[in-house]
Amino acid sequence: MRGTTFVGLIPLLLLLVTVEASAHAFLDHAEPRVGNKVDAAPREVTLWFTQKLEPAFSTIIVTNAAGQRVDTGKTRVSGNQMAVSLRAGGAGTYRVTWRVLSVDTHTTDGNFTFQVGP
Repeated sequence: MRGTTFVGLIPLLLLLVTVEASAHAFLDHAEPRVGNKVDAAPREVTLWFTQKLEPAFSTIIVTNAAGQRVDTGKTRVSGNQMAVSLRAGGAGTYRVTWRVLSVDTHTTDGNFTFQVGP
């Protein structure tokens, strides 16, 4: 009887692990795309996540090749998407650093780069 009960609990335990693993807002895609090369500096960076975000606790910082911050500091959040406008920053490698709080109260962060110029 005990073996049967334990075997019956395995699917339930796997379901709980799956729910917990998906309980974070992960980066789904970005524009400009991660690692992409663009001809001119974009006017904004937009990120899409796998869950809705809490606007007050979600931010994007963008720096240019010289390490200077080129975002306006005003991250906009709508559902699972967030964006920030950029000032001119010239050619080179741009680094996008993000930190988000999903509506389920889990935080995630990360960064990626994209290239600007010929």
